[in-house]
Amino acid sequence: MFDNVCKYLAEQFSSDFARWLLGEATVLTELSPSELSLEPIRADALILLQSEAVVLHLEFQTQASATIPFRMADYCLRIYRRFPNKRLRQVVIYLAETSSELVYQQEFIAGGMCHRYEVIRLWEQPSQVFFEYPGLLPFAVLGQTQNRIETLQQVALAVDGIADRQMQRDVAASTAVLAGLVLEKSVIQRILRREIMRESVIYQEWRAEALAEGRAEGRAEGRREGEAALVLRLLARRVGPVPEERRNQVLQLSVEQLEALGEALLDFSTLAELEAWLDAHQQAINND
Repeated sequence: MFDNVCKYLAEQFSSDFARWLLGEATVLTELSPSELSLEPIRADALILLQSEAVVLHLEFQTQASATIPFRMADYCLRIYRRFPNKRLRQVVIYLAETSSELVYQQEFIAGGMCHRYEVIRLWEQPSQVFFEYPGLLPFAVLGQTQNRIETLQQVALAVDGIADRQMQRDVAASTAVLAGLVLEKSVIQRILRREIMRESVIYQEWRAEALAEGRAEGRAEGRREGEAALVLRLLARRVGPVPEERRNQVLQLSVEQLEALGEALLDFSTLAELEAWLDAHQQAINND
């Protein structure tokens, strides 16, 4: 989910990213990995933007990875092969603070080859930097700040001031997703208006994708089985792996109960919330 949000922001607000990372108001358009020779590596996590003179290669990471240096060197050569006359800017942006030394790696060395790229650790960037452009607002709460809740409140005020309603919704939804890396869900919901976020492109696309997958499974397995498969898939995205005991509980629910859980889970962010919902549901059945 974090990859999708960052990719959406970089592509939708490419001019804001150009001003931030390139220091110039350059018009950037999306560059498909398929335009580069060879097969792309994890294309879902890859963001390529280009203008007539520059290619901007972005990688957003929530966790440190030892494969990043090779990945950056590999794509440097691919991009150079395709666009030898364009300037290349490669930036790895780490979202969540970590003590891993891997987030400080900025070069790939193998034999006589040495390739360097840039690294931005958001927690070291002053939060106020991200208030300069609407497309960067969702990153402010991940920046260097003494009070993340206060920063999120400032972001909420800035989002309310966005005149374009669709942009407002999408920035709010993106902010809510990324803020989940550092703040509790209850805090985020208290500060950001949920009804605006649910109308966003990001939310609608995520929901539509999940529903489509559920309908496909439903045609193959029957309505209840399809609903259960959809709910379990959504739960995995929201709270992570679901223990076998809890999976079995979900599989025993009726279509109506699965639909109720499907609506409730949109507000889940931890496994404990799912367990509380299932326990409360079981308690209600026992009381009846």
